[in-house]
Amino acid sequence: MTKLAVARDSHTATLLPGGKVLVAGGWGAAGTLASAELYDPATASWGATSSLVTARYYHTAVLLLNGKVLVAGGISAAGNLASAELYDPATGIWSATASLATARYRHTATLLPNGKVLVAGGISAAGTLASAELYDPATGNWSATGILATVRSYHTATLLPGGEVFVTGGRDAVGALASAELYDPASGSWRAAGRIATARFRHTATVLPGGRVLVTGGISAVGNLASAELYDPASGNWSVTASLAATCYGHTATLLSDGKVLVAGGAGAAGNSFAHAELYDPVTASWNAAASFVTVRSGHTATLLPDGKVLVAGGRDAANVSLASAELYAPATGTWSATGSLATSRDYHTATPLLS
Repeated sequence: MTKLAVARDSHTATLLPGGKVLVAGGWGAAGTLASAELYDPATASWGATSSLVTARYYHTAVLLLNGKVLVAGGISAAGNLASAELYDPATGIWSATASLATARYRHTATLLPNGKVLVAGGISAAGTLASAELYDPATGNWSATGILATVRSYHTATLLPGGEVFVTGGRDAVGALASAELYDPASGSWRAAGRIATARFRHTATVLPGGRVLVTGGISAVGNLASAELYDPASGNWSVTASLAATCYGHTATLLSDGKVLVAGGAGAAGNSFAHAELYDPVTASWNAAASFVTVRSGHTATLLPDGKVLVAGGRDAANVSLASAELYAPATGTWSATGSLATSRDYHTATPLLS
């Protein structure tokens, strides 16, 4: 297929070990979706695979060390979900696994070096959460771990080279957060990691070559942001770096093979989706214009493929309509080109990188 079978947003996108990209769940014209699809870079086309056990959106998807994909939480037609399931690329089948202790959505899920998955924060029926849980693929069970110092959702969670998980920003019941925290898998505890200069949520956080973390854009109490900041795990210090040329949130930030970061799409100053893209160079600490999308979009996914190209899929257009289209960015030429469209339009999904 050259398009997704069903228009959708708020799904997940996961790069599988064989190079295909798994898109699962989301929201469509008929409501919450259970369908899933596969993108094959070799043929630049989409094909169907089996459906999720439970329809869901605003969930997370993590590629496990054993090659399976863990999907957890989200929202269904019946409300917030605690359920989790596994996708086996070898069989193309989904199967239920143990449920989270707390139903949640807009949380984060991070694969740890020991193979376990850390789920942190998010939103439940009772409000924004500080709780965190660990999934052990060896037993298929969840267990409680250290609690965040601050309740938060719409935050980022980034695995640092040293094995700790770096959580930044997000929002609580009042608004945007400036705080950051570090999770130590060895002790199962959190500690403060300084404060961002500007509180923000719906931003991005990208680990650069050398270990520093680049935080870009997002939303603050004063509006959409163009500012960017750097966190240095070695010193524990934050510093301001050059700002983007345009404010954005709901954008993507992808570390390219050459060490630069591609920030693309999102919603601009007026809150409308746009096609704008920029490249951050860590060597010069500067931004440069990049070619624009073929189609304006926000809330899309961006997945670095094994060949170094970036697959962007779905999202919402300027009219707030979900997209089925997909595009490829080629760093060698700095250009975008249309590729096989999703069979289902979607936005606000997630993409998980391939394990090396």
